[in-house]
Amino acid sequence: MSADFYNEMYDSTGTLRPHYRAFAEWLATMPVERLERKRVEADTAFHRVGITFAVYGEESGTERLIPFDIIPRVIPAAEWQSLQAGLWQRVKALNAFLNDIYHEQAILKSGRIPSEQVLDNAQFRPEMIGIDVPSDIYAHIAGVDIVRAGAGKSYVLEDNLRVPSGVSYMIEDRKMMMRLFPELFSRQMIAPVQHYPDMLLENLRTVAPKGVTDPTVVLLTPGAYNSAYFEHTFLAQQMGIELVEGRDLFVKDETVFMRTTQGPQRVDVIYRRLDDDFLDPLVFNKDSMLGVPGLLAAYRAGHVTLANAIGTGVADDKSIYPYVPEMIRFYLGEEPKLNNVPTWMLRKPDDLKYVLSHLPELVVKEVHGAGGYGMLVGPASSKSEIEEFRTRILASPEKYIAQPTLALSNCPTFVEAGIAPRHLDLRPFVLSGKCGIRMVPGGLTRVALREGSLVVNSSQGGGTKDTWVLEN
Repeated sequence: MSADFYNEMYDSTGTLRPHYRAFAEWLATMPVERLERKRVEADTAFHRVGITFAVYGEESGTERLIPFDIIPRVIPAAEWQSLQAGLWQRVKALNAFLNDIYHEQAILKSGRIPSEQVLDNAQFRPEMIGIDVPSDIYAHIAGVDIVRAGAGKSYVLEDNLRVPSGVSYMIEDRKMMMRLFPELFSRQMIAPVQHYPDMLLENLRTVAPKGVTDPTVVLLTPGAYNSAYFEHTFLAQQMGIELVEGRDLFVKDETVFMRTTQGPQRVDVIYRRLDDDFLDPLVFNKDSMLGVPGLLAAYRAGHVTLANAIGTGVADDKSIYPYVPEMIRFYLGEEPKLNNVPTWMLRKPDDLKYVLSHLPELVVKEVHGAGGYGMLVGPASSKSEIEEFRTRILASPEKYIAQPTLALSNCPTFVEAGIAPRHLDLRPFVLSGKCGIRMVPGGLTRVALREGSLVVNSSQGGGTKDTWVLEN
């Protein structure tokens, strides 16, 4: 893959791309001083409403503001339609895979995916075998990370199917841009994203247990110390549903109830933002104070729906990621519309040998890692960091995958030094329900604010941009 960076706003000759024309004309009239004032105004507003996230292990305080960039990422309508078709296909295949491995295991019997890669995976939950879930949907909410590399080709970097986060920032970034620069939204037709909570609630209601016509939906949070607690409170408030912790729920006769001032109320759908291990101390982590004793029994009996389902993590594990194109061929009989990033699996001797001899050029990731932790970015690492990581790989090669260092696309970004290019990715959110697969046009654009950095995660200093999908 070429080391040349694809610029979202300008082509290789420096000519403005057509879909950025209206914004660029507006930007040319904006004094830098006004942009700076607006950035301060945005930071102040985000602080006031509490749009922060927690950073574990920091001594300077647990709450941090995610920097917001006022130059949007713009996507033309035709490009979005193509991207959306690829995302629908991918999520459909991932749900089919999850249904299969917890039932017939046909893809394993066919040899398309090595059985041990799934059955020995820490994220595979044997407790889910044979459990039928409504409409065979396991990943009701998926966040799929997309990057552009080389000449502008899109690649799926990873699938997030356990408890994908970030959608609240997508919505708040749009609200902020409309508040700061309302005149921009009269210059062109920009697809709305604010209806995501309504779409999510409708989606969750469609997967209620059989026979339930007016389901009670709740959002289960680990509590205020979770890094995404702002998002939990935001989404519960926007959907008009109760935000609950494990202690607010109990199970009786394999049915989940919520404690209320009017007495117990049955709960039919739980949008859980809690990892599998902590959901039910009778089955998983017995020391968990966050979950609900007996929840799995109620789930197994078909009396409650969990979104996302228990055991979805095996499908977004980085050791399973290389097999998603094969899932699409196996379950859908189609060729993938979106490409995976070429990936070396270090459990394979030949792959391990290649990666160890090319560490300074590659990105190495823990298969269970997330949030930008547990990874090596070879070109940005010192010799000592590379050698330390080499030791970790040699101790447990099966815990790692490696990928080329992608030349991530960049986009003009308003930083301290002025407007400068910064690398970015895109996380669209894909909803699966009884009525099919749906999305709002756009997603969360994350941007690496440090010059030259390719790591966009907020925990690693990244920021966010509003994402505009044009309607014409």
